[in-house]
Amino acid sequence: MKKQAFAVIVALLVLLSMTAMAATGRYDQQIQQTVSQKIHDAKQLQSVNSSVEDGIVTLTGTVGLYQDKLDAAKKVKKLANVTGVRNDITVAGETVPDSQLQQTLAKKLAYDRVGYYDNAFNYLALGVKDGVVTLNGDTVTDVAKDSALAIVARTPGVKDVVSQVNVLPVSLFDDSLRVRTARAIYRDSVLGRYATDPVDPIRIVVDNGHVTLYGTVQSAMDKTIAGMRANAVPGAFSVENKLVVD
Repeated sequence: MKKQAFAVIVALLVLLSMTAMAATGRYDQQIQQTVSQKIHDAKQLQSVNSSVEDGIVTLTGTVGLYQDKLDAAKKVKKLANVTGVRNDITVAGETVPDSQLQQTLAKKLAYDRVGYYDNAFNYLALGVKDGVVTLNGDTVTDVAKDSALAIVARTPGVKDVVSQVNVLPVSLFDDSLRVRTARAIYRDSVLGRYATDPVDPIRIVVDNGHVTLYGTVQSAMDKTIAGMRANAVPGAFSVENKLVVD
């Protein structure tokens, strides 16, 4: 009896699995037609191809920008009955030497969000290898992170993006510590000049009460003074001075 019951259960599971697959796959032709129309309506996606199996869309072909690759997947994900997207599109735009691409991106990111309150409290570092951009660092908000990634994705020469940017936890304590540390540094008579260049400030990253200073300063004395001012701010659990002397 137990063997018969087990066999019945296995048969039911197989039947349910086959039914589910059939239900998923019955929309494949409709999805294929919709996807083809959707992607070929966009001028930048004319060289993109698609195939559908069990509701999963696989995108292949080429685009000019990495952002185009992301946009193609977004368009498809929104379509009815699509259960997943495999994005195998190749970015085949212009090839830019890694050193040149890194310089271009560094300049663009430096000017991003200039004038916003969080500019001095975000820190981003990037590396480029064979057109693949790796972005590291910490931002106060998702907005700053998304803005940086959008700049990278829209830059010609970028073939792929690896994001290792951390969005810092929401904390009123950290917000207060950021402001007080900034005041202590920028109100110093020696360090005040770094406040006049919003593109390259002394960057103050605060994570759960731990302060890290990033950026470039003009002398070893400036680095030392910045560390002293940060260490004198009440409430900081630790201060790490990673300022680089130019």
